[in-house]
Amino acid sequence: MPSTIALDAMGSDRAPKPEVEGAIQAARHYGVSVLLVGREATIIYAELARHPSAAELPIEIVHASEVITMNDKAARAVRSKRDSSLRVGLRLVREGRAAGFLTAGNTGAAMATAKMVLGALPGVDRPALAAVFPTALGTAAILLDVGANVDCKPENLEQFAVMGEIYCRSIFGTKRPRVGLLSIGEEETKGNDLTRQSYQLLKQLPLLFVGNVEGRDLYNGSVDVIVTDGFVGNVALKASEGVANLVRYALKEALKATITRQVGYMLSRSAFTDFKKRIDHTEYGGAPLLGVKGVCIITHGSSNANAIK
Repeated sequence: MPSTIALDAMGSDRAPKPEVEGAIQAARHYGVSVLLVGREATIIYAELARHPSAAELPIEIVHASEVITMNDKAARAVRSKRDSSLRVGLRLVREGRAAGFLTAGNTGAAMATAKMVLGALPGVDRPALAAVFPTALGTAAILLDVGANVDCKPENLEQFAVMGEIYCRSIFGTKRPRVGLLSIGEEETKGNDLTRQSYQLLKQLPLLFVGNVEGRDLYNGSVDVIVTDGFVGNVALKASEGVANLVRYALKEALKATITRQVGYMLSRSAFTDFKKRIDHTEYGGAPLLGVKGVCIITHGSSNANAIK
């Protein structure tokens, strides 16, 4: 039986266009059923009506009268907007009508709502967003937190390390994941108060803690799980995506410079396609919110249909 996914149709910067198109692609390519959660008239008349073939797909509308925007204060919006697409979608997960929930909306509000509606796992004070990075070795590295918690305590990073290690073992089958703490140097004394205090906690955990790692270690395959606070993690994530976009643009311009290069590109098109796909962040979709009693995926507000799919 295909899985059913609840999708916040009102979350992204250009909602509901990317969400509706992504839902259609997912239903076609993966055979999943999709519950589009949001303002019914907006979804149906503005977007679904533009895709007549979607009527044959397992896509259903679940009405939610309110929307939490990117400009809303998370704590206030979660309390006041009780019929938001975020809350309605997460209730579908809690009630067992959906296997998971995806949103491109307000990260802070999504985290707070997920914790309130689904509940936190025992021992977890703050859920964390875990992003997957490709490495030079063809493996993957997990970075958390990438935006759910801007201000953290050492105890939060300790919990992130445990959750990231378990997630790495579960998803990638890594028997003994190497866990590192993102800092400005490898020495134990490097970093700020948060990293130095977190270091002391992490080295006492019963996992393979390799010490401090630096930004370049995200990609060289020397570590499997990188732990940091949500502020630094989000900056690292967005910077990485910016560099990837620059590489794609620069490579494209370089290949167009001469006829010889254009011919070379035509002969090696499949290799360049693979390269582009490998560094395209939309291929990796969203980041799971670890630490809640249910599946909640959060992706960029700028996500396109491919990222939603």
